[in-house]
Amino acid sequence: MGVQRLVAALSTALLAGCGPATAAAGPPPGTVRVVSFGHAPQRSWPVGVRQLTVDPDGPRPLPVTIWYPAAPGGPGGPSTTGPVPMADAPVATGRFPVVVYSHGLRSLPELQAALTTRWAAAGFVVAAPTYPRTNLRAPDFTRADVRNQPADGWRLIRHLVRLDARHDDPLAGHLAVDRIAAAGHSAGGFTTAGMFTSGHSARLRSGIVIAGGGLAGSFAGPPAPLLFVHGAADPIVPESVGRAAYARATGPAAFLSLPAQGHGEYLTPGHPGFAQVLATTTDFLRWTLYADPSALHRLPADAEGPPITVFTSRLPR
Repeated sequence: MGVQRLVAALSTALLAGCGPATAAAGPPPGTVRVVSFGHAPQRSWPVGVRQLTVDPDGPRPLPVTIWYPAAPGGPGGPSTTGPVPMADAPVATGRFPVVVYSHGLRSLPELQAALTTRWAAAGFVVAAPTYPRTNLRAPDFTRADVRNQPADGWRLIRHLVRLDARHDDPLAGHLAVDRIAAAGHSAGGFTTAGMFTSGHSARLRSGIVIAGGGLAGSFAGPPAPLLFVHGAADPIVPESVGRAAYARATGPAAFLSLPAQGHGEYLTPGHPGFAQVLATTTDFLRWTLYADPSALHRLPADAEGPPITVFTSRLPR
């Protein structure tokens, strides 16, 4: 499929309907809600992983992979290739902010684990749905189903809120469900943008759009900090699509460009740009979900790596 057809298909899909499933009164226009939680943890946790399914008997069952900070002392741990997740490991002590991560077309959550497990090791619970009709193994793959995925993301958030209140689930009491970010790559980036529509819950504090873009109706409601990551040589979703979304963002925003990169090779450890993308996204999450001012101040240095990366920012100083 050509570049213009793919971008047009994604645009049409999200324009057709991306309304969130939860509404809440937000602060005055132009105001970003920031509550100080002190400095984000700088330690690294072991990583646990578990699987669950949201609405298993409903019309759109949603399998979810969850990576989370695990209690120390398990058999797994870090390696030269990154954290090694331990299935159903005990959860570390504390409450951790949540990141809802959306995969791209014909992809799966585990194909993004190089990034998501590192976020979990840094102190975040990462919940990654397998979207029913756009994942790699979908028997009835339908590109246009992207329009339904922002609502799936909100369905997952509601499920996590309920799960945190239960007494019989290992993650109960460990989810900071008032501090949630959305992130995603490619079609998952468009899905992420589609979650920031008018009336969206203030639980959603920030977003990371990787190789994606925003559409009419996105970036409305309570303004939230947004980070855009894009390869300047992307042949699938041109960087101009991401730049246009960045220009339309109503709250604080930043754009990390990778001049010689394509559609996502910079998400692979060891590839040029991965270190900058990891450091920038991690500190962006630390700033927006832990309200850590030192993480905000580190962002320009995190992103610095000419000629590999170029950073543009409308973030507070």
